[in-house]
Formats: sequence, structure tokens, C-alpha cells
Amino acid sequence: MKTKKIVALTVIIVMIGLISVYTSSHIWAFYKYDDAFYYIKRQVIFACLGFIAMFVTSRIDYHLYKKYYRLILMICFVLLILVLIPGIGVVRGGSRSWFHLGFFALQPSELFKIGIIIYTAVYIEKHYYQMKKIRYSFKILLIMGLGFLLIMLQPDFGSGIVMACGIIVMMIVSPFPFRYFVGLGIIGVIGIVVMILSAPYRMERILSFLNPFQDPLGSGFQAIQALYAIGPGGLLGVGFDKSIQKHFYLPEPQTDFIFAIVAEEFGFLGGIILIGLYTSLLKTMLKISQNVPDLFGSFLMIGITSMMGIQTLINLGVVVGLFPVTGVTLPLMSYGGTSLVITLMSIGILINISKSCRDVL
Repeated sequence: MKTKKIVALTVIIVMIGLISVYTSSHIWAFYKYDDAFYYIKRQVIFACLGFIAMFVTSRIDYHLYKKYYRLILMICFVLLILVLIPGIGVVRGGSRSWFHLGFFALQPSELFKIGIIIYTAVYIEKHYYQMKKIRYSFKILLIMGLGFLLIMLQPDFGSGIVMACGIIVMMIVSPFPFRYFVGLGIIGVIGIVVMILSAPYRMERILSFLNPFQDPLGSGFQAIQALYAIGPGGLLGVGFDKSIQKHFYLPEPQTDFIFAIVAEEFGFLGGIILIGLYTSLLKTMLKISQNVPDLFGSFLMIGITSMMGIQTLINLGVVVGLFPVTGVTLPLMSYGGTSLVITLMSIGILINISKSCRDVL
């Protein structure tokens, strides 16, 4: 029953996403490619590939990932290194984060998120009771730090933060003493401050977050236009396909700021319904994780669910002005092949895990 609920909620959110991609992108698509259906056609193909991937991974015994976890992590690290090499990695939006594979562009940081979750789940299961000692966390933190560094070299601050936060949640749920997180938190804050100060564009984003109207045509432009989209939406919205902001005011609204168009066209009520769907999906996944018969499956489910939840929270927070602009997509909704396919593939893994505890539920 829980498995069917996960599938149903996933399909509903993806369908809403496809509608939203079309209505938010067709003006820009017609201007840029002389084809109003350019983005939606590609997104439909990505969705089909994603559902195929979800079906396949839902049929693969999740214990197989435990058997090959070292190989999976090694491949992810190799891809993170290769994407940094000019001529191999492709620059988009100022970041060398992609492999161009013809029709499809692969973002290795999305694969690394899954790889490090699998590794962490295996490690915590093997050292569950030893996790009470801080020295047993060093290996996880070292691998997480190395991955974060490689992602930051692209640079892709948003993906790095999502990955790190997801792993930290897995450690919090383990027997790792909570008091140690104070020290780790201080180190993390210092590191983030150093990274912000070392890159002028990151400092601009922080300043624009604090006061976007200080530079309304520069660093604060996206945040302001997103608020201008949400504001007129009111309770019920301006109506389907009647958004004003998608008419070249909000840059490429089909990606990171797609929720702003949803809020403008469907209003506060539409936004709340969408958030409710995400909440229900994530809550269902977490409930299942409590009944998984083995620690590896439980932590694998917690890791994937928490990373998806954190990414959703950050994206929505950016759109409504609670967080600085980070370039994080809204899972299952935003335009983008890698994000959609990998997310659906991850949900397939969770579906397979949920089958192991069907009798318990």
C-alpha cells in the first residue's frame, strides 16, 4: 500500500512538473529556438527515461548496491574528476558540471549524491555501535569533504550543500553523539564563510539575499522577479498560462524558479497543494524507513529521502527569499534531464526497499 502511494505521488508531481515546464517555458522557447514546445518535448522524453529507470531500479535487489558500493563510489569520484577537465566537461551557467552526451547532458554531482549515500549506509551498518566514538566518523567526513571539494571546483555550491546536509542527517540518525555536531558545525560554518569570501560572486549573492533591491538589475534581479511573480498570484493565481513574469522578466523560469510561476498562475492555494504533495511523499518514505528489516536499507532510504527533502526545502526557500540563490533545482519539477532521471531512479531504489518491509507494514 505504501509502495503504491509513493508511485502515485511521484507520478502526480511529475505530471504537474510537465505542465509547469510547458507553461513557464514556451515563451522563452519560441523566442530562442523558434519552437514553443522545445523544452516540454525534451522534458517528456526525460520523464519517460526516468520512469523506465525507476521501474528498473525498483526491480533490482537493493542489497546489490551493498555488494558493489566501493566500485560505485569510485566511478562517481572518477566522473567528478573527469568533468573538471576542459574538453571533457562542458561549461553551463559558469560551471563546468556537465558531460555533453548528444541529446542528454549528464551532471556527475547528481550521481555522486547517490554513490556517497550508498557508501555511508554501508559504513554505518558495519560500524553502527562504534559510531558512538567520533573517530569512526572521520572516514565518512573525509570522503564527504573530498566530494564536496571536487563539486566546489566546478563550482556547484548548491549541489555540494545538498549532498553534505544529506550525509549529516544520516549521521544524526546513527548513534553518533549529537554533542560532536557542535564542533563539526563550527568547522562547517567557518569553511562556508571562507568559500563565500574567496569568490566575489558568492558574496554578491549573500548581499543580494540580505537586500536584493540594492542591485535590482544585477545580483538581486532573479530574487526580485520571483517575488514579483509570487505576489500577484494571490490566493487562487492569475490563471493557467497567464503569468506575466515568464515574458522575459524572470530568466529561464522553467529551471530553478519554476515554483514562482506555479505560485503566480495557481496562487497560494496551488503552492500549498504542491508543498503538501512533497510533504506526503517524503513523510511516506521516512515512515517506511523505520520498518526496513536491515540497517543498510533503512539508512539508504533515510539518506535518499533526506537529500531529496533538503533539496526541495532549499529550492522553495530560495524562490520565496528565505535563502540566497544557490542554483538548486526543484526535484521532479524543474526542467533538466539529469535531475529528473536520477531522482526517479532513486525513488525506484526506495520502492525496492519498501517491498522488503511490506509484511511489517
